[in-house]
Amino acid sequence: MKDITVLIIDDESRMRKLIKDFLAKKDYKIIEAEDGEDALEKFEKNQSKIDLILLDVMMPKLDGWSVLRQVRLKSKVPIIMLTARGEEQDELFGFELGVDEYISKPFSPKILVARVEALLKRTIPHDENIYNVGGIELDTNGRTVKVDSKNIELSLREYELLKYLIDNKGIALSRDKILNNVWNYDYYGDSRTIDSHIKKLRHKLGKKGKYIETMRGVGYKFEVKGKNE
Repeated sequence: MKDITVLIIDDESRMRKLIKDFLAKKDYKIIEAEDGEDALEKFEKNQSKIDLILLDVMMPKLDGWSVLRQVRLKSKVPIIMLTARGEEQDELFGFELGVDEYISKPFSPKILVARVEALLKRTIPHDENIYNVGGIELDTNGRTVKVDSKNIELSLREYELLKYLIDNKGIALSRDKILNNVWNYDYYGDSRTIDSHIKKLRHKLGKKGKYIETMRGVGYKFEVKGKNE
């Protein structure tokens, strides 16, 4: 699935941070807005890349209903409405205006994330053969890799190493484990050969090479950080 950008609109900074922290664990990019007017400005500026909106109802300057009406004049972007009231009439009103999901406060952040993921699966085409992580796009059909939409040349072993790291994103992997899974037990030399391949791979990935972290005393881990906006 492509990189996902979520616009969080809520006048409570603690609520925005809570939602942001949980969505960031899924590598979603985050844009925040603190009131209705700010929300419309952020939406206008970033409309082409926003994939989903989390919209609070009660806000200063412009309430959620007003923001919803304005957004729906220009876009069919998925919207999940957040409200403290949770009355049936409010929910029906929201659906009439074009809300996709409705969640009443207080809510479990894990449930919110699950709702977000379920809605995105229904609304965004997902090509199982393409990985897109932190600006690195890996096509398993063509065995090609792009960094920020630019093709990079990798050897077969470098490609397989990168795919294995991405498949195990966030997991510390020992050199022996990488060797056994990427080289398929057909290499009998020093496992430190991994280090030279990692070095070359980092160089070819450019700035994205920082995603491959060295785990002292263990091996390596692929992890994307610093994606939030």
